[in-house]
Amino acid sequence: MLHAVLVTAAEEAAPNPLLPATYDIIWSAVCFAIILFFFWKFGLPKMQIMLDQRAEAIEGNIAKADEAQRKAEAALEEYTAQLADARAEAGNIRESAREDGKKIVAEAKTSASTEAARITASAQAQIEAERQAAVVSLRSEVGTLAIDLASGVIGESLTDDAKASAIVDRFLADLEAAEKAAPSAGKK
Repeated sequence: MLHAVLVTAAEEAAPNPLLPATYDIIWSAVCFAIILFFFWKFGLPKMQIMLDQRAEAIEGNIAKADEAQRKAEAALEEYTAQLADARAEAGNIRESAREDGKKIVAEAKTSASTEAARITASAQAQIEAERQAAVVSLRSEVGTLAIDLASGVIGESLTDDAKASAIVDRFLADLEAAEKAAPSAGKK
């Protein structure tokens, strides 16, 4: 009877609301162990494989990005070097063009000076020749006029050409001397 009293006393004791019944704890532990075994045996390896593949893909993408960045930096350096070379070459071309321009201008000036000197010398020679021709022409005309005038004044005909030519030459020489003396007298 004691046993019956204890069983009835145990049944009458109030159960703890925070603790489940013992059979619930046992069956829950068995279910948890079975699920844990299958998860550990099948799910976890698949999850590990998937995570490893994902990590490899991420590392591969990082490596590709690093390689692409290195290539971009190398291309940028090459572009910068080419740009610097192009600028230097453009500067050399500009400097060469300036020097060529200066040479062309100097050659043109020299050529123009030479041509101007040649034209001036030719013009002076032509002027001198024309002056000499005019002097000769004037001498003959002045001589003829002087002889005609002298003949009219004297009343005789001067037919001796040598004498007439000497008179004309002396007269012209006197005129030239007077002409040269007049400007020097005007300067004083």
